[in-house]
Amino acid sequence: MDISSLIGLILAFIALIAGMFFKGVGPDVLINPAALLIIIVGTIAAVTIAFPMKELKRVPKLFGILFKERKLTSDLEIIRMFSSWADLARREGLLALESKAADIEDQFLKNGLSLAIDGQNADYIRDVLTEEVEAMEDRHASGAGIFTQAGTYAPTLGVLGAVVGLIAALKEMEDVDKLGAAISAAFVATLLGIFTGYVLWHPFANKLKRKSAEEARQKRMMIEGVLSVLEGEAPRVIEQKLASYLTMEERRKITAESGANGLGKEE
Repeated sequence: MDISSLIGLILAFIALIAGMFFKGVGPDVLINPAALLIIIVGTIAAVTIAFPMKELKRVPKLFGILFKERKLTSDLEIIRMFSSWADLARREGLLALESKAADIEDQFLKNGLSLAIDGQNADYIRDVLTEEVEAMEDRHASGAGIFTQAGTYAPTLGVLGAVVGLIAALKEMEDVDKLGAAISAAFVATLLGIFTGYVLWHPFANKLKRKSAEEARQKRMMIEGVLSVLEGEAPRVIEQKLASYLTMEERRKITAESGANGLGKEE
């Protein structure tokens, strides 16, 4: 479970309900079938028009990505692996890494290491793996784009709902009590449109973009690691190169471990 998504969602609804309470408005006003129909169904309709069905079919999976914490291999563990592989390759040759490649669960890393073992040149490996990363980023961008567009449409549909509500309210001009209630109900659509657009859909899109950027960054680190092993660089050199992807605290940790384990020393 991605705890930040869950906490943010809970806080969003608490802020809305508590804000309404302190303003003297009961949450029951949100139960407005017309407003819900215009905002929710209207947003779905607009997004359906804007995107092809093959992309829309991924929406349930995107919600899973939003609320599930994907277990990526830690950066420190990746650097340790490449340091160990580099040491083994320098002592026994690249073919000695075949057994290591068979045990790798990450398909991207497994493919990259297999290409290196098969004797492919560095430019070819970089091109193949980079294209794979770019294709992944394109897929992720289209998914985030669905929520971005939903966040754009919802507030505008809220205005549309308010207009429809005001038209209905004008029919109650003779009865002041009914007129006030009708106007109040009209703006519920605006409230729902703004809330869903800027508190749900846009933040969801940003979360997907951040997760995509993190995954792409780690895959680019793997590319550099694979190419470094292929070129026969010393473990210490690889550690220093890949450490550029780490925070300062993580860099100090990998440096300390390297010194303690004697990794990266020239033979």
